[in-house]
Amino acid sequence: MRYVSTRDASGGPGLPFCDILLAGLAPDGGLYLPETYPQLDAATLAAWRRVLTEQGYAALAAEVLALYIDDIDRDDLDALCARAYAADTFGSDAVVGLTDLGGGVHLGHLSNGPTAAFKDMAMQLLGELFEYELERRDETLTILGATSGDTGSAAEYAMQGKERLKVFMLTPAGRMSPFQQAQMFSLDDPAVVNIAVDGVFDDCQDLVKAVNADLTFKAEHRIGAVNSINWARLVAQVVYYVALWLMATTRDDQRVTFAVPSGNFGNICAGHIARAMGLPIDTLVLATNENNVLAEFFATGVYRVRGRSETHATSSPSMDISKASNFERFVFDLLGRDAAAVTELFAHRLPLTAEFDLSGTEAFATLADRFGFVAGTSSHADRLATIAAEHARSGVVIDPHTADAVGVARALASARGLTEPIIALETALPVKFSATIVEALGTDVPRPERFAGIEDLPRHVIDLPNDAPALKALIAGT
Repeated sequence: MRYVSTRDASGGPGLPFCDILLAGLAPDGGLYLPETYPQLDAATLAAWRRVLTEQGYAALAAEVLALYIDDIDRDDLDALCARAYAADTFGSDAVVGLTDLGGGVHLGHLSNGPTAAFKDMAMQLLGELFEYELERRDETLTILGATSGDTGSAAEYAMQGKERLKVFMLTPAGRMSPFQQAQMFSLDDPAVVNIAVDGVFDDCQDLVKAVNADLTFKAEHRIGAVNSINWARLVAQVVYYVALWLMATTRDDQRVTFAVPSGNFGNICAGHIARAMGLPIDTLVLATNENNVLAEFFATGVYRVRGRSETHATSSPSMDISKASNFERFVFDLLGRDAAAVTELFAHRLPLTAEFDLSGTEAFATLADRFGFVAGTSSHADRLATIAAEHARSGVVIDPHTADAVGVARALASARGLTEPIIALETALPVKFSATIVEALGTDVPRPERFAGIEDLPRHVIDLPNDAPALKALIAGT
């Protein structure tokens, strides 16, 4: 299996997995994807069903990842997955779970990891992969990442204590919930540097890309990535689509729909890849909050990046994003893997006009039929109503991001007559968003003991302007 950049039109040979694992963003600014997606058949799905039932999630992860990773010995890959998805990390060998919310909607539980968010599902594996490959090469790596809420803490918890890694994590100042801030800033580890940037998440993300674009600096300081611009993050997320599909079905041809809250197009891009592999997914329901750049594209064919002044601070803050990094991967597939066209859209045109329009193209006209996407938007009032309604219906409390997915899914299922089971992917445990839960229900949810008093711990964070040279100076001097 070899990997190519979304902006490489040369037709040259691709790179092996472990090279792109450490590289993160491609030198040309593009994102890596496999040259082809492995194709699943009924026999493979039946075998995977037995693996999940008899051996658990870690064994299934190794089976799925082996399709994409051929430069790590299979025994080593098995061991890496076993460590990443250990029962004492996620609470059980099952790792993920499924709850029937009624009315054809199911909740896919993805937040059983150490930071109570779905980002743990990929980050725990990424930490193991980094440690393994850096040890094999006798190298070190400086992780530079950006977070809108949960990526940062998941990455830091997964990377801390790994001697060959140092982490610099950018956050938009004041834009995360108090719990999310406390999870990150309370970590007291000299190898973890939290940075609060004067800006929104998109500014943080642009700083990461600006540093990566300086190839000399990137090479000198061994810069790598944990955001979903790193393919390893994305392929790890494909595993739980497979696991949840297996848990929700009894036949190897049974189709399901996934509803996914999305701001950066990372989580749902993994669903797109699973569908492209042949996992029987009928529809991918993309749910946005008030920052509805992605929903607007799927409705109109126009992709219009918003500036800082138009990026709203909402009650589902991890989706307060107006420039979706992983969207480039989907557009690459949408345009028949035309790297020159993707480069024109993302590398040349965006800095000038901050938008492109595919509404009149055949690619957009056939998008829904070929890729199964539908999209919708949720507001603060919608989130509150959904949290309250789901609690009244099933007794389950969901976080505001998950409420975006459930609310949009129920509305679209009614409007479009969707009949297959709908699995809404959980973003995080509701304890991370107490203010919204109290507003919706009039009471808070119990707090797990491991999080008691987390907001009162000392904070370790550096304030930084939205300035790439300042960030590079910090990295070079730390």
